[in-house]
Amino acid sequence: MRKKNLLIILFLILILLGVAALFLGSVWVPPQEFLSSPIITQIRLPRIFGAVLVGTLLATAGVILQGVLRNPLADPYILGVSSGAGVGAALALGLKITPSIFGISAIPLSAFVFALVAVFTVYNLARVGGRTSPETLILAGVAVSAFAAAILSLIIILTGQLQSIYFWLLGGLSSITWLEVFNLVPYTVIGLLIAYFYSKELNALLFGEEMAMSMGVEVERVRQVLILAAALMTAAAVSVSGLIGFVGLIIPHFVRLILGSNHRLLVPFSALGGALLVLGADIISRTALSPQEIPIGIVMSLLGAPFFLYLLRRRRSGEK
Repeated sequence: MRKKNLLIILFLILILLGVAALFLGSVWVPPQEFLSSPIITQIRLPRIFGAVLVGTLLATAGVILQGVLRNPLADPYILGVSSGAGVGAALALGLKITPSIFGISAIPLSAFVFALVAVFTVYNLARVGGRTSPETLILAGVAVSAFAAAILSLIIILTGQLQSIYFWLLGGLSSITWLEVFNLVPYTVIGLLIAYFYSKELNALLFGEEMAMSMGVEVERVRQVLILAAALMTAAAVSVSGLIGFVGLIIPHFVRLILGSNHRLLVPFSALGGALLVLGADIISRTALSPQEIPIGIVMSLLGAPFFLYLLRRRRSGEK
């Protein structure tokens, strides 16, 4: 019951933070004009909902990757999944591929394909003798991210769209529209359902592949489904917000410290925590130097990079 109450409290905090975000910005809107002002209805409201959905997607993707790879340092940004999705989205933006395919926008679809390539590349590079070591995983992610950065630079040079692609890559929600918010909803719902549905299998994977197989888990099939789900969620988030790192690293780690490693709790609490973190970071990004705006990707990197180094240092100290 206490955990249920905690979930309700976090949800209420999210609502209060969202209400506060309506008032915060470079332009003051009187409360009596809220329902009629386009600043509220067309800019701030979709931005709030977009931040919530992007945070949910990235945090849940982090939970999935950490569970599948049995590595608390796994994160879509660190493992190069976000960079891969960025290449796909930038390619669609640079070539101005706007039509939808089977009802899905070309940008998230292209981002998904490249995110999938990135995550499987990193996974196969890091897997030696049936196992993945944290150091090898990180190095593989760095290598894939560096390669993706080179491809992104090439796309910028060939398309000549330096400003639009570069500022998009820094991460931000300033130009998000209601259409993009609505497009994120199915990815969020499906991703959350998959993550929660497979929470029992994710718990089993914590004991190792052999133990999971002895419990009746089809390890390879489960791993493929979950990696696909994580790649899809990351791609959807990146296609709208650009590259926002460390959400999938910070939130699952804190939730795991407080509630343990049971994925039936880890998934919903991380999803809510991710929404809170990205919404809070977005508020900071547009108020810290108002009227100038800091890209949210920079805010998250300033918060996440020291936290990642702390985790890495702590992990290596534990090994000694």
